[in-house]
Amino acid sequence: MKLYVGNLPWSVDNSQLEELFSEFGSVISANVITDRDSKRSRGFGFVELESGGPEAIEAMNDSDLEGRKLTVNEAKPRT
Repeated sequence: MKLYVGNLPWSVDNSQLEELFSEFGSVISANVITDRDSKRSRGFGFVELESGGPEAIEAMNDSDLEGRKLTVNEAKPRT
């Protein structure tokens, strides 16, 4: 299951995002989206879990990370 994770602190990188979600199941991929030009985080990312997606959404949505409330839900396919 692929999850969208929004409102991430600017300091979070791919490995921190993976670590954050690893307690819910095996993380296939964790990717913080960055700006093409400046390489700065855009404040959101995607995590793909082998299992435990619904539990991760339940636990992490509206949770606090470095003073920011995360938005976590199932990722919608690109159109």
